[in-house]
Amino acid sequence: MAGGGSQMTAEHAQTERRHAMVATQLEARDIRDPDVLAALRGVPRHLFVPAGLADRAYDDGALAIGYGQTISQPYIVALMTQLAELNVRSRVLEIGTGSGYQTAVLAELAGEVYTIERRRELEEGARQLLGRLGYHNVTTVLGDGSLGLPEQAPFDRIVVTAAAPAPPPPLLAQLGDDGRLVVPIGPAGGDQVLTVVSRTPTGLREVESIPCRFVPLVGAGGFDEADDAGARW
Repeated sequence: MAGGGSQMTAEHAQTERRHAMVATQLEARDIRDPDVLAALRGVPRHLFVPAGLADRAYDDGALAIGYGQTISQPYIVALMTQLAELNVRSRVLEIGTGSGYQTAVLAELAGEVYTIERRRELEEGARQLLGRLGYHNVTTVLGDGSLGLPEQAPFDRIVVTAAAPAPPPPLLAQLGDDGRLVVPIGPAGGDQVLTVVSRTPTGLREVESIPCRFVPLVGAGGFDEADDAGARW
């Protein structure tokens, strides 16, 4: 009984941290979409970080998750989700599953989410955790995310959680009518710009958002393996 009580107290503390994170890091900035805010209040971020970092899960920054990768800063996750402009009918492709946290946030809002991860350990861990949490609208795939998932295209939205030198042509080709691609653009290990590429009746339109810094998108449609260094905000 005492153990159960302690667990409930710990979960309550994490819930309070999560709500405080939304208030101070998201609402206090420029995250206004009520569905995005609700998703960030609901997804238990502390379960997506290594156990030793659970007390820092709701800090205003990225955290290492192993294999040279990080879980992005909560604000960046929220901003990318807001920029994607999701609804319950959206078919979403995520490039770079990582811990699965951004995946879970997308799954809270979209009808269907496909997510690609090139590291087997991360793909397996994310798939198991997302399944335990009940995200049955998510399909995880092990592979080269820079090439997308042509067999499931077109997608309404594509969210890339790694930096590319330019919008990857394979992903643009898989973007449906009125589709939106959210991707950091810039050099590996350097300053990048979070960019939204929209497919319109007159062609593709690019709009820059904020400066950012992500690990590089490694693969045939991105950077070489040697460029896989840097920090994710």
